[in-house]
Amino acid sequence: MYDYSPKKSLGQHWLHDELSLQAMCYAAELNNTDVVLEIGPGLGTLTSLLVRQVKSVLALEYDKDLYRQLPSRVRSDNLEVKHEDCLTFDYTTMPKGYKVVANIPYYLTSNLLRTLCESSNPPALIVLLVQKEVAQRVSAKPGDTSLLSISVQYYCEVSLGVEVPAILFTPPPKVDSQVLIMRTRKTPLFKGVDSKQFFSLVRAGFSQRRKKLRSSISAGLGITKDQAENLLTSANIDPNDRPQMLDLSQWHALYEQYYK
Repeated sequence: MYDYSPKKSLGQHWLHDELSLQAMCYAAELNNTDVVLEIGPGLGTLTSLLVRQVKSVLALEYDKDLYRQLPSRVRSDNLEVKHEDCLTFDYTTMPKGYKVVANIPYYLTSNLLRTLCESSNPPALIVLLVQKEVAQRVSAKPGDTSLLSISVQYYCEVSLGVEVPAILFTPPPKVDSQVLIMRTRKTPLFKGVDSKQFFSLVRAGFSQRRKKLRSSISAGLGITKDQAENLLTSANIDPNDRPQMLDLSQWHALYEQYYK
């Protein structure tokens, strides 16, 4: 076993709990035909389980030292290790239907979710161990939604897996983690939607999250409150609602009215 200390600058926290690692593999519904992309394999504790259950694993490791050591830690013919940044990696090089399984640094979560969801070759299934609060934000229902939850749920069906207490990590992070499961939609949720325009509208709605939609839409789109009220009413949305109350179908109805 290599004596390797986690780097705080890279948000490294090692998870050695076998049950938690197995739960991630179970959530990914692994089989011997799968190609899996693991992001940030670290010491290879998850990697060693993945290579036994799937056709092949590509591990992306940003830490140069860990990148060099991983092939010796996990000796397997179906493992490939690359020293790359997951935010700039070319996901089009992966085969269709690949899966992502990873225990990722917390600071990467939002940018990585955006990168994976918006890729022209997205994974069929994404299983990430992330900060518990973020996992619950991503899976939020109307009444507690955010720009993050709307953005991910537009592309994926989202569910939650097991919770992993901080004490099971080395070093323990300040908060607990949870498995976040995202299944990419096989067909677009809405037909004929320009996603850039759609999210421009959603961002406008969440620009003043604590205010009523009449005010946030007015400020976000640069229109008068009367115009915003008319727009919302035409989409059968109460102007007095707040943005976190809306579901995806209501955002779509608003999009249809604004861009028609």
